[in-house]
Amino acid sequence: MLAMLSTRRRRALATGAALTLLGTGLPTAAAAAGDDPSGLDRFYDQKISWSACDLDGVPEDLQCGKVTVPLDYAHPAAGSLDLALARYRATGDKRGSVLLNFGGPGGAGVPGLAYGGKDFLELTDGYDVVSFDPRGVGRSSPVSCGDTEEEDEGLSALEDDAALDDPRALLTRLRRTAADCVRHSGPVLTHMGTVDAAQDMDVIRRALGDRKLNYLGFSYGTRLGAVYAARFPGQVGRMVLDGVDTLTEPLTEQGLAGARGQQVALDDFVDWCVKDIACPFGTDARTAREEVLRTVRSLDQDPVPTDSGDDFTGQDLVAALGQGLYSEELWPSLERALARLVEEGDTSGVLTFATGGVAFPTRTTVPRGATLPTRTSTTRASAAGAVPSPSPLVDAEDVPLDNLPAALMAVNCADDPDRPTAERITADLRRLRADYDKASPVFGRYRLSEVLLCYGRPHGTDFIREKVKDLDTPKMLLVGTRGDPATPYRWTVETAERLGDAAVVLDNRGEGHTGYGSSKCVHRKVDDFLLYGSLPRTGSSCLSDADGG
Repeated sequence: MLAMLSTRRRRALATGAALTLLGTGLPTAAAAAGDDPSGLDRFYDQKISWSACDLDGVPEDLQCGKVTVPLDYAHPAAGSLDLALARYRATGDKRGSVLLNFGGPGGAGVPGLAYGGKDFLELTDGYDVVSFDPRGVGRSSPVSCGDTEEEDEGLSALEDDAALDDPRALLTRLRRTAADCVRHSGPVLTHMGTVDAAQDMDVIRRALGDRKLNYLGFSYGTRLGAVYAARFPGQVGRMVLDGVDTLTEPLTEQGLAGARGQQVALDDFVDWCVKDIACPFGTDARTAREEVLRTVRSLDQDPVPTDSGDDFTGQDLVAALGQGLYSEELWPSLERALARLVEEGDTSGVLTFATGGVAFPTRTTVPRGATLPTRTSTTRASAAGAVPSPSPLVDAEDVPLDNLPAALMAVNCADDPDRPTAERITADLRRLRADYDKASPVFGRYRLSEVLLCYGRPHGTDFIREKVKDLDTPKMLLVGTRGDPATPYRWTVETAERLGDAAVVLDNRGEGHTGYGSSKCVHRKVDDFLLYGSLPRTGSSCLSDADGG
């Protein structure tokens, strides 16, 4: 999963492409049918018009388009919105499209494909390679929680010890933050769970002209793929889930698992770093770990200014560490960035990691106190059955800078029916804080903040917990990486057991978050399945590249 960014500094960062709020009413039974469901035929009958992307710095062979989806699948005439699409066209004998989701939730697919597309070009031997900005993300009616002093106050309360002495005041701040998100986002915010996004993918499938959905999803994208398979089992083609998310654990347990995994990855990084004389934390692993924690705490108490004028806090550093630990290939760059921070007070390097490693130059912040315009049309469909006038795509420079964390909160909270209640937060805040600090003294309170920020939002759906299991679909490939700091390998095993006979597990005995981009063996086996239908035996392994995998 993509760690959620919090505080105004992180909301002033560009959206990262690296790479879990609101309860939504499920669509009617007819809407789950997949082909020309009642009331949705005008959406399913769309054709995509592709053209050169009107975006700076993208490859010339990348094409862009859009598809229109209903705001509310239970009431498809009530309004609609456009979703941004991008593709690389097939260069070989085209057999359809493969749809990519890079994770998050909150990761925008169009820039992800634009700037990371070279990893997927082999798939163009048989497919158009397509990605999209999900609803509420990127140019697709982006959500925002604004840039107000009140929100900063609510978020900063989670980053110190004051909330432990007055949890009721913390709840008040959290409710205020939730209200800010509603005020700045418009009606799309209440329709942003994974169930809605899965419905959107089926509209995209049909608009692409594909009878079946071929899909490659990473991290959170595995949850999205699993939900799609449960909603539309008859439309599942070749599906790969890499870096498998949990379908059952509540956010409180997900946060603890994530904190533990990140702490293990940090310890491994420190063990590597201290062998280099340039390591900014010294040459002894034990004292270096203590120094990392001291640096985080010091920056929380006394942030340093950045070139933009905002402050860089300890929790910003935690966000940067979380991204830099996703892959051992990033460790040398992370070491250099940390050295510049510790030795020179230069935040530029760690800020690159805090944004997920990709910075987009054309971003502007939402004016302080401003309310974003309502982006979702409520125009009724005409009697002739035309698609309702949609909310148009937002220009790239107008995407709110807090879109990634706002979308991550929206989706994760919407997907979890078991979030802590006010009573539990009030009674158990100290214990929760202690549990998270025990899981990771560096990442614990950051991960706890992700859980608490769901407070004040409507109840989450129980669809994923109750319905996404025992799939009656073609075989799908699940890739789990043993040393994954974000989605632990046990989640792959547990999700495979839950999905049933359809799941085939590939055991990647390597390190880092997901396997496709870091393991030649995983890359080859995934491509062989997507292109040729060649599945490895369940339980097959890929050794790390260093071990000859």
